[in-house]
Amino acid sequence: MSIVSIEPATAERWNDLENLFGPTGAYGHCWCTFFRRRAKDHTASVSCERSLRGRDNKEELRRLTLDGRVPGLLAYDEDGPCGWVSVAPREDFIRLSRSRTLRPADPEEPGVWSLVCFWMPPRRRRRGQGSRLLGGAIEYARANGARVLEAYPVDTAGGRAPSAEVYTGTVEMFRRAGFTLAQHHLSERVVARLELKTE
Repeated sequence: MSIVSIEPATAERWNDLENLFGPTGAYGHCWCTFFRRRAKDHTASVSCERSLRGRDNKEELRRLTLDGRVPGLLAYDEDGPCGWVSVAPREDFIRLSRSRTLRPADPEEPGVWSLVCFWMPPRRRRRGQGSRLLGGAIEYARANGARVLEAYPVDTAGGRAPSAEVYTGTVEMFRRAGFTLAQHHLSERVVARLELKTE
């Protein structure tokens, strides 16, 4: 099935997001909070005893969503939610500002949004749905006043890699979407940037 709409993850859609991510919080009990929480808090949530694993991460995402922060976008097909992309103002992702490999050259640069994660159930992968989600993220960021959309893709050198390693997207995906790609100023990571012209 193909995506029929891409919608903001608003408070009214929390149940859809929760059901899409399932009992393991999408992957490894992360609940897409890796970039939103301090490293020690996120790690504590995913490494605690089994019955509590991921609970704090889930509660963080739930709180953000119910508070109206819109942590990302949900893709829907005829059967319901089928994919996720995390996109928001860069300052929402506190781990970026502390990262040795992704820290912004200018943390005060205005109007920068970041795209930090894609997730789809295994049966939905490798069908071009990620590119559809990327297109939705671009339009959503532009419509909400972003000047630049920034992302941190993985270079697979044209080959395939395990999904768990490419949750930030691939270099080729962002290249096809018109992003400019450059090496991070402090590391070997790639930073993709797209200038968004707002009306």
